[in-house]
Amino acid sequence: MTNSPTSILIVDDEESIRLSFEMFLEREGYGPITTVATLDEALIAIKSGPFDLIISDIVLGDRNGTDLLREIKALGITCPVVMITGFPNLDTAAEAVRFGAFDYISKPVNKASLLRFTRQALKHWELEKEKQQLQQENEKYRQYLETIFSSVTDAIITIDRNMNITQLNETARQWMKDNGITDIDNLDKLPGDMGLACFNDARLVLEQKCDVREHQVECPKSDGTIRVMSLNAAPLKDDAQQFHGAVIVARDITQPRPEDDSQARNRFHGYVGASPAMQQVYRLIEHVGKVDTSVLVTGESGTGKELAAEALHAESSRRDKTLVKVDCAAVTESLLESELFGHRKGAFTGADRDRPGKIFLADKGTLFLDEIGDISPRMQLRLLRFLQEKTFTPVGQDTSIQVDVRVIAATNADLLAKVRAGLFREDLYYRLKVVEITLPPLRKRQGGIPLLANHFLIVFRDKLNKQINHISDQSMQALSSYTWPGNVRELRHVMERACILCQGPTLSMEHFPQEIHPLNTNQQTPPTRTTPPSFPDSPSIEIESEEDEIQTALKRCRGNKTKAARLLGMDRSTLYRKIKRYNLDHLLNLPRQ
Repeated sequence: MTNSPTSILIVDDEESIRLSFEMFLEREGYGPITTVATLDEALIAIKSGPFDLIISDIVLGDRNGTDLLREIKALGITCPVVMITGFPNLDTAAEAVRFGAFDYISKPVNKASLLRFTRQALKHWELEKEKQQLQQENEKYRQYLETIFSSVTDAIITIDRNMNITQLNETARQWMKDNGITDIDNLDKLPGDMGLACFNDARLVLEQKCDVREHQVECPKSDGTIRVMSLNAAPLKDDAQQFHGAVIVARDITQPRPEDDSQARNRFHGYVGASPAMQQVYRLIEHVGKVDTSVLVTGESGTGKELAAEALHAESSRRDKTLVKVDCAAVTESLLESELFGHRKGAFTGADRDRPGKIFLADKGTLFLDEIGDISPRMQLRLLRFLQEKTFTPVGQDTSIQVDVRVIAATNADLLAKVRAGLFREDLYYRLKVVEITLPPLRKRQGGIPLLANHFLIVFRDKLNKQINHISDQSMQALSSYTWPGNVRELRHVMERACILCQGPTLSMEHFPQEIHPLNTNQQTPPTRTTPPSFPDSPSIEIESEEDEIQTALKRCRGNKTKAARLLGMDRSTLYRKIKRYNLDHLLNLPRQ
């Protein structure tokens, strides 16, 4: 006799068999018992089930039991099905089993056979349910552990005794991805200092079967920043304390930056750009600006070194004082000495009055020395003494003057190469380079060109009082593909020229110079000068060559090299070299008409 309710469905088109089976099973304690005569009635009953056992005749009018087995399988029913056949043979049995039957009974079916098959089928069903329940519990537990394993903010790596990586959690995968690591199957293939540290820790665990204490490792990321990781390692054992390998746990203990919790800035003290390279520059300026120390700003021409000096001054405690700028390449050595240190009346011919130098004017403020790489050895020595002693002596004066000045220097030259060549004092180089800020060229500011182009569009449309609102897709693609040897300054002049030429609401390819057109953007060696100058009163002028361009600028500026360089969008030192190359000295200092 069975003690627990057992739901059984009997399917047979003969009423006497249905009644007999129902009586035998109920007397044995099974139930509730449901009986039906057709396949359709069986499907209705099954859908309203569930049943612990289905007993069906293999012949159901014009249908058969295999049709029922197909329907049961399609519905996802897993309870055992016992088929009854009047013509038992191997093919019938094979077909029934193939379609999912637990077993079959040959007719005529007596009470003993029915009960025996019923007991076997229900026992099988109980075992199957227990197995399914265990599998579900195991799967649930596995998913639970996997969720915990994956959600832990620490990076977790497990390895076997052969250093093969057996499992990584999501944090570890992301850490490897951030460092450009993919498809690593063995710990000894992890590159860099972090990989070596993980390997050494795992080796100790495998050899000595002991924990490795916490220690810190610097881990460079692919974007150039440094991540500091705290590393631990321990033996990996199962419930029976069998040793299977090692588990390594790495925690990111990098000091978070304020910007990490906010969106990337696209504007900063006159800079426009949101690329990772510019974010790093912004952070460096913020940190260094607050420290009263010398700074060397380096970078290609047109990258915004003067803006960096202004930003450093604005971030400093001297922001309310004067920022004095000196272009060291714009004046001769003798004039530069007077420009910086000042002079007394009568100190030299033409010194008809006392003149305070730029250093004196910058007292309590900031002194910006642009193109510092062009100063002479004598000026290098004088500047070094000033930086060491914080005092200077004006030309023609015997007593020194003490000032409190922060010095920011800038150059587009390779000062270290000049030091090695003996052209720049090493001691001055390191005095100036307490902190160095290197400005990335425009071609390395990922995604920066569209932002800058739209910024300059707004600037020049407002300045020119035009209704220009868009840049065509083709034009933006050309701007983004060009290498920009003149950097932001060159882009600014190109956008100014385009706005001058544009008479409609959209900047198109016809408004941009030929060198940025798609056919020219793949040139391996970009031209030395790529942007015609912008002449406000002659917007349609065309320049056939660089020499013609420089001649035109010098004539318009009456030979003033500083004004001509500004008009051309190039450094003064670059302009001087080109004047010598093309023998244009006769155009310098032209008389006014």
